Amino acid sequence: MKYDYLIVGSGLFGSTFAYKASKIGKKCLVIEKRKHLGGNLYCEEIEGINIHKYGAHIFHTNNKEVWDFVNSIVEFNRYTNSPLANYNGRFFNLPFNMNTFYQLWGVRTPAEALVKLDEQRKEAISLIGDREPANLEEQALILVGKDIFEILVKEYTEKQWGRLCRELPSFIIQRLPVRLTFDNNYFSDKFQGIPIGGYNKLIDGLLKDSVCLTSTDFFDSYYKNWKSYAKTLVYTAPLDQYFGYSLGKLDWRTVRFDARVEDTPNFQGNAVINYTSHNHPYTRIIEHKHFECFGQQVYDNPKTVISEEYSIEYTDGLEPYYPVNDNRNNRLAIKYKELSKKEENVIFGGRLGQYKYYDMAPIIEQVLSMSI
Repeated sequence: MKYDYLIVGSGLFGSTFAYKASKIGKKCLVIEKRKHLGGNLYCEEIEGINIHKYGAHIFHTNNKEVWDFVNSIVEFNRYTNSPLANYNGRFFNLPFNMNTFYQLWGVRTPAEALVKLDEQRKEAISLIGDREPANLEEQALILVGKDIFEILVKEYTEKQWGRLCRELPSFIIQRLPVRLTFDNNYFSDKFQGIPIGGYNKLIDGLLKDSVCLTSTDFFDSYYKNWKSYAKTLVYTAPLDQYFGYSLGKLDWRTVRFDARVEDTPNFQGNAVINYTSHNHPYTRIIEHKHFECFGQQVYDNPKTVISEEYSIEYTDGLEPYYPVNDNRNNRLAIKYKELSKKEENVIFGGRLGQYKYYDMAPIIEQVLSMSI
């Protein structure tokens, strides 16, 4: 056998695994069905700007070991995620904080905000009574009340999932963070940033000692007979596809990105603006320049690039993004995971391979903790 590991997929799980294995002298072959490495982290340069081709990726963690690890590959900048919400032309700060409450109700102190929040929560609780929330809409109303739900949650969530909030299970929204401070930093993690020069530098650094093949589909190549090439398979493609959909297909949501160049140095003044009304068909607009350019740097480049994001239902031929964690899919995923435990010398990893939504840092943390 030529390789110790055949790694299917060059996203963050596969690339980090390859790096760790290569460091101890293991030989890795990484195959990627797309024309480029990096999975959804891939950046495309347009007008001198690193475009997050498959959606905004902001690295954040409280784990210093993980932060030091990624910075040993490429230096990260100081980017802080402070998104805005646009509801029919009205702007609100996110996450829900004192700025948001002032914009909604004109309250100026945490005490005033608490009174308003409690008033709206009590109204929702009184309607539900002693029973558990039956759906996402009831759960959200209990957590944040009518105003926040209707302006900042309801229509945005329905665009994301393609389903009415009262048709979605309550557990999808376990909590909605509310901050009684004037703090627009979306993440509470100690470490946060973007790789200087884009995520391709991170992926290239992780894969520098591995053999990599692009435009190579595991299921449509001779590598499907992986035991002829490697001792162990690291599989990061869709979990149900590995088993030939024998138990049925898992559902996914996917995203379409409409990117365009704008003949202005500064289109919206922020990297991320969510559009929470059904009157805008897209869920958000990303202005990629703001991930890596600050102050005068923004105006040094006379052009900018934006991406409108549209959340759509997954169909064959599209890229799966988010698992649909409703009751049917969760039950089916458990059955597939039971099958996966019986596979010898196969490691299932990543969001697709485990049918679980992950941020980037937990993926790296998971791989660093593995025995290879």
